[in-house]
Amino acid sequence: MVFIVNPISGNGRKSSMITRLEKMGYDVVCTGYPGHAEQIARETTAKVVVAVGGDGTVNEVARGLVGTDKILGIIPCGSGDGLALHLGISRVFTKALDTVISGKIQSLDAGTINGRTFFSVCGVGFDAVVSERFAKSGKRGLLNYIDQGILTWMEYKPDKYTINIDGKEWESEAALITVGNSSQWGNGAKITPLADSSDGILDITVADRLNAIEMPALGILLLTGHIDMSHDVHCYRGRHIRITRNTIGPAHADGDWFEAGKTIDIEVIPHAINVLVP
Repeated sequence: MVFIVNPISGNGRKSSMITRLEKMGYDVVCTGYPGHAEQIARETTAKVVVAVGGDGTVNEVARGLVGTDKILGIIPCGSGDGLALHLGISRVFTKALDTVISGKIQSLDAGTINGRTFFSVCGVGFDAVVSERFAKSGKRGLLNYIDQGILTWMEYKPDKYTINIDGKEWESEAALITVGNSSQWGNGAKITPLADSSDGILDITVADRLNAIEMPALGILLLTGHIDMSHDVHCYRGRHIRITRNTIGPAHADGDWFEAGKTIDIEVIPHAINVLVP
């Protein structure tokens, strides 16, 4: 077993966690640059590879395990921890470690967005812009994510898209299009509440607009797992999603933004890896 630690994820304070793991006799490796976690995960001979960090760290480690028989463990300590919370993994260190040591093995689907692998959620629109602003702000943590979300919401306008899900195509004006292998962005905000990360199908949420008057109610629906009940939100399921827009712009995969073109292709990879869950 090896623990791969991102020392700057979340609040960035990992020294006590590293010390505890090392005192217990575990191998601990800290990442030093983007992509380092994937490299370590791919090259290690350990059977269980544990990601210690947020969704970005989990994504990197999991990418390194695709196509191998190694097993993913997660100790969540990031800003959102969407995949871990979806899988029922506790943010309390001792409980998460118990899951790594004595949890059960479950298959986990993955997806690709324009060739980039994701395991939780991806998308375009509002949440992609927030991810871009969060990354460029140079600050970490949930409060900064909320700040960037509020600033973006105050000026964001819906875009026009052509959406194709498994061959069925239509045009729509949307504030965001989120595709989920898991149910949430993070921190309990369930944007694709019906998602099952082991069923070989992706869930899609299309929000028409972000109405100021309705935002408090929408927030409650998001946190209680009932966003699909909003009349401004439409939920779909599929294996291959193609989104076409008029201009290039940001997209995101597991919270990490990237510049995407006018066409976004998203596909599911059933049973991509195995993961330890409670």
